[in-house]
Amino acid sequence: MNAILVLEQTLNGLQFGLMLFLLAAGLTLVFGIMDMINLAHGSLYMVGAYLIATLTDVLGNFWLGLGLGVLGAALFGVLLEISILRRLYQRDHLSQVLGTFAIMLMCNETVRLIWGAQPISLNPPPALAGPVELFPGFSYSSYGLFIIAVGLLVAGLLYLLITRTRVGMQVRAGAANREMALAMGVNVRNLFTAVFGVGAALCGIAGGMLGPVLAVQVGMGESILILAFVVIVIGGIGSVRGAFLGALIVGVIDTAGRALIPLLFAMLMSPEAAANAAPAVASIMIYVLMATVLFFRPRGLFPAHG
Repeated sequence: MNAILVLEQTLNGLQFGLMLFLLAAGLTLVFGIMDMINLAHGSLYMVGAYLIATLTDVLGNFWLGLGLGVLGAALFGVLLEISILRRLYQRDHLSQVLGTFAIMLMCNETVRLIWGAQPISLNPPPALAGPVELFPGFSYSSYGLFIIAVGLLVAGLLYLLITRTRVGMQVRAGAANREMALAMGVNVRNLFTAVFGVGAALCGIAGGMLGPVLAVQVGMGESILILAFVVIVIGGIGSVRGAFLGALIVGVIDTAGRALIPLLFAMLMSPEAAANAAPAVASIMIYVLMATVLFFRPRGLFPAHG
């Protein structure tokens, strides 16, 4: 395994991890502030990707489609929170799981009804279609570097919002101690609507960024939602910093593991055994990591202080 392959897989893991962070940030704040388990969070990612792909195709401009699609995802999230999810806040976790699971299924079927069952295409802008040479002998996708840059920029803006604004202070207070925040006069209902809208916008950005890399298709939110839950368990529920570091860890381990473990196994055992064992081991690595973190730090690496 040469250094070029390791560097390439590390960059792949970084871009995937940063997009996971965009999903996990909204999810962890929703869970941290309102104790709400939202299985429909992945549907916001799917709806955002479909809106961005459709608007890009209609308008013929990726940037305009991305901006309007993210706004559309945020609006959809706010309407969903106001119309349905508010009624689940005071219910137990089982009711929340069943209710949001039903919403997820309805979103899938509505998307299938509108756009059809076949995946639709979302192409990156022409300026970012080719590779860029980072140093002699190593080129990397310019769109992949753009994803990394957008992820870092959004993470930085979210950090400033959480740590440097009054709204951010209320969010951190709600995540750390919801009852005390209520006692101090924080309007948690409006705060949560705002947080949900921001979380939906982040999902839309992730959908738009990953759309050209992964397929834009019905049900695309489910698999990535599982990884987002793994991220917030590892990082700590309610913690944006934990979500960021947890997402980077999960992204790098998952992406690099799937590429490097088969090569490692091929050197240690027969090709047939390696072909059977390597994919299984690569797919369970992040869950082994989650179990290990929970064993030593049950509240996650950075519990609920934003």
